[in-house]
Amino acid sequence: MNQPIRVLFVCLGNICRSPMAESYFAWLVGQRGLSDRFSISSAATHSDALGNPPHRGTREKLSREGISLIPHRARLLTREDGERYDYILGMDEENARHMRRILGECSARVALLLDFTERPRAIADPWFTGNFDETFSDIREGCSAFLAYLEREGRL
Repeated sequence: MNQPIRVLFVCLGNICRSPMAESYFAWLVGQRGLSDRFSISSAATHSDALGNPPHRGTREKLSREGISLIPHRARLLTREDGERYDYILGMDEENARHMRRILGECSARVALLLDFTERPRAIADPWFTGNFDETFSDIREGCSAFLAYLEREGRL
């Protein structure tokens, strides 16, 4: 069997957007019978929330959508992740700057999640906006577009 496609979602604190993306993407590939084709995780670019569980707003939004939260404690992105993962997907330009600083030269494809959509843009941080619905909508769009990209590229 082929190696699983290793995907790491990254945001500022790893308690709102990236665990939401990790849980949603795991659900999405599960719905398509592709769970065994992926290894999915998430990480932070800053150490402020290390060790914390996902934000209550993330947990509540996923629950309302019928999506199981992947058991998770915030962890920091490491240089080694650049070799451990195939795709490292951030949520906004600030994440991207910190990702490049932390990762340096690496073999992973580093991008923003919404770069795979027809309307590339940042995913707003609900820690600041309080709008977990908008964040979820953007994550759903980005994850669906990323999966379609992998299909077009013949990775699935």
